[in-house]
Amino acid sequence: MESHDHSEQQLAGANVGSRKLAVVAGINLVGFLLELAGGLLFGSVALLSDAMHMLFDMLAYAMAFSASYTVERFEGGAEWSFGLHRLEPIAAFLNGVLLLPMVGYIVYESLRRFNSPVEIDPILTLVIAVGGLGINLGSVAVLRGDEMSLNERGAFYHLLGDAGGSIAVIVSTIAVAVFDLPVVDPIAAIFIAVLVFWSAARVLRESTSILLERSPIPPDNVRQTVLDIESVSAVEDLHVWQVCSQLTVATLTVRDSSRSLEDRQRTRAAIHTRLAELGINHVTVELVDEPRDGRDSRAHTH
Repeated sequence: MESHDHSEQQLAGANVGSRKLAVVAGINLVGFLLELAGGLLFGSVALLSDAMHMLFDMLAYAMAFSASYTVERFEGGAEWSFGLHRLEPIAAFLNGVLLLPMVGYIVYESLRRFNSPVEIDPILTLVIAVGGLGINLGSVAVLRGDEMSLNERGAFYHLLGDAGGSIAVIVSTIAVAVFDLPVVDPIAAIFIAVLVFWSAARVLRESTSILLERSPIPPDNVRQTVLDIESVSAVEDLHVWQVCSQLTVATLTVRDSSRSLEDRQRTRAAIHTRLAELGINHVTVELVDEPRDGRDSRAHTH
């Protein structure tokens, strides 16, 4: 028996999510252009690093939006049983990979500035950095919600890193202006690189877990939840995985002592209800009778 509780609710959530990603991509494009111009004009490597961070994030949001938009509108028929929901973790994985070369660039440029400090214009740099922080916080306000998809969570982590980067630029610029310490600028840039690397690692870990079909729920928890049903004596051949962050699938074989059709229906309903409470929204159950006369009688409902 299969349970499909995700279609309409997930589609509505995906529509909202893709619109948010599009808005955030546009906001970050403006922020990137402002910080790039400011970094080039005023000589701040920290500001340039934050601009590059915004550029890669903007590309990440655009890619995530494209994946969500395609998934919402794709109708592939029976050959594509889960649609194109796999595009979500694939896009998130590519977003994480794109962040890694940016870390290398920031660290390289920062080390170069340690050896050859560059004078920066602290006042104008500070103005641009404060504007970048405002853009980041505005993007966080747009994206934040009770339940976010993997792409939205990836974007959210990026935004938090962006906000931290903008704060680092602000602090380093004040230090340069007040204490005349140009070395603080590349130090702030390295701090931003650490934030970017943390964002990349988290997105890569989550997307890889989905792509390699790691169970998002401990299988022992799922097994025990089903075993707690009175008529269930054993749970076999249990598999739990995710197609995307909002679609969790489980297949399992259950040994059931029920004999009447009515009792079997109650057992199946109880299994679906309890697994739904664990966050599993697509379930296929095979009921197997307790052995009688050395043989198993299998009951299938699809």
